[in-house]
Amino acid sequence: MRLLLIRHGQTPSNLKHLLDTAEPGPELTPLGERQAAALPAALAEEDIGALYASTLLRARLTAAPLAAETGLEVRVREGLRELSAGDLEMRGDDQAVRTYLTTAFAWSAGDLGRRMPGGETGAEALERFDAVVAEAAGTGAGTVAMVSHGAAIRMWAAARAKNVDVDFASAHQLRNTGVVVLSGAPGRAWRVLAWEERPPGPEDSAPGTSGPAGEPSTGQSPPGSTA
Repeated sequence: MRLLLIRHGQTPSNLKHLLDTAEPGPELTPLGERQAAALPAALAEEDIGALYASTLLRARLTAAPLAAETGLEVRVREGLRELSAGDLEMRGDDQAVRTYLTTAFAWSAGDLGRRMPGGETGAEALERFDAVVAEAAGTGAGTVAMVSHGAAIRMWAAARAKNVDVDFASAHQLRNTGVVVLSGAPGRAWRVLAWEERPPGPEDSAPGTSGPAGEPSTGQSPPGSTA
């Protein structure tokens, strides 16, 4: 199965650099709407057979133009939502962001019992995301698109792909509507084919305007965009 993991478009909380993970979450900014509108053309060569989105409003709004173009139903699944920030919710200070990303990538490295302060464990986060991927594989679609969230996509890819490790995923950003393309199947090894850090459409190039969940945890500019 070819799996397209797409980060949602820009939100007001991204602009404010906040860990905003609770439901239903914010809508898209005008730029975020344009980013979502650019996805159908950018993914026109992909033969998408099933389309999923998380329960958070920003993911569903980002998936809507793809649904309209492809004629596919958006399958809304709670398992694709962003990693719960718990006690760090709506914080954007350096300490909170560092704790959030460090915990997420510790999960990727196998520390699944670690709990986000006041939130979920790595085992819980991976289990819910895995369940949606398994469901998608069961549809028989050759290519599946999932609109999810920055930390969730980066954490899951680092945990499940054999050619991407935690160092890579934590150092590489995933800006709004960036896409990680994988090939594989549940129960077998996944491989990252492309890590498109930047959106295929318009973007806000100012620092911090894509939100903390998609930023490099090293605080350094990431290297190239292909894994």
